[in-house]
Amino acid sequence: MSYRYAILGSGRQGTAAAYDLAVHGDAEMILLADLDRDAAGRSAARVNQLAGREVASAAALDARDTDAVVDLLRANRIDAFVSGVPYFFNMALARAAVRAGASMADFGGNTEQTRAQLALDAEARAAGITLTPDCGQVPGLGNSLCAYTMSLFDDCHDLIMYDGGIPAAPRPPWNYILTFNIEGLTNEYFGPTAFIRDGKLVEMDCFRDDEYELIDFGENIGTLEAFTTAGGTSTMPWTWAGRLRTLQNKTIRWPGHFAQWKAFSDAGLIDLEPVEVDGHMVVPRHVLHALLGPKINARPGERDLVVVRIIGRGLKDGAEREVVVDLFDRYDEATGFTAMERTTGWHAAIICAAQARGLTPRGGVPVELAIPGPTFAGELLKRGFDLRVKWREGDS
Repeated sequence: MSYRYAILGSGRQGTAAAYDLAVHGDAEMILLADLDRDAAGRSAARVNQLAGREVASAAALDARDTDAVVDLLRANRIDAFVSGVPYFFNMALARAAVRAGASMADFGGNTEQTRAQLALDAEARAAGITLTPDCGQVPGLGNSLCAYTMSLFDDCHDLIMYDGGIPAAPRPPWNYILTFNIEGLTNEYFGPTAFIRDGKLVEMDCFRDDEYELIDFGENIGTLEAFTTAGGTSTMPWTWAGRLRTLQNKTIRWPGHFAQWKAFSDAGLIDLEPVEVDGHMVVPRHVLHALLGPKINARPGERDLVVVRIIGRGLKDGAEREVVVDLFDRYDEATGFTAMERTTGWHAAIICAAQARGLTPRGGVPVELAIPGPTFAGELLKRGFDLRVKWREGDS
């Protein structure tokens, strides 16, 4: 059986998602829709070339016009689609998905909005569709890997996640490259996130000095710094409330990044409240985007690395055990997709294809519950991801 997909937004991650659906999603057709019709056309042509068949096509679409979105989804009989536009459009698009009767996955990035989208559960079930926000690398792939890690235990107590996308060869002074929209980066660096500590829900602010760590990822990578950012745990603290003793997530970067960005944060440069400068009202975050964005944008062909580590602790076969689940991914020479594009776009595609195939529950479904953990691990291996599982004796 084949399925009809759409991608709203033909940027880096949307193109990667379209490619994965073309290769692994039993796609009859994939419609790439973007405000810039030419950009959508280039994306569709790339997908067709890489997939070796004419499966993708392009359309012009303003995602802010939800009536136009509904019309496009209905006219093309779309089974499921990926929203690859900035996160603040996704609430309206989730309502459009319900109206059109098309399942939706998105790249999310804001936990409060994600929970609001999931509150459309009854409407989505009535429409016979699935809404799964907050797909991508983390949140998204990390949630699915946490579900996989939990499945390895008879009773899992603790989940500790570290993740990040970093340059394979860091360049001073920033030692960082931007492989996705800068709106997503600064959104991660602003506001609180939810952890579970000692079985209780707690809020953590970004860039907490007392949560800073240095982690050794082995001889091929070395030591990275880990620190608190916003939204990485997504809906997991509520999904697994009362079941886990510990749940937390920290972002990893090359050393020095924390100090730079904490200084930006402390100076108010990530704030969204306008301030007056020389008689003009300006948004500090927008100034930061304009000044820093061009300096850290990835150069064509620049290699990157994504690392996700889940440490799980719990009972297995009557004994306390600890497992380390690692995923390492690098720039793909064969397709030209960055590691961030693969881990972000392909995760959303895995969820979107499962939605189209009827393998996900209907309604508003958190990403960690969309497909079983072992099933997700199998999908990663099918795509050649470097997934490693190492057991060792653990403390209770």
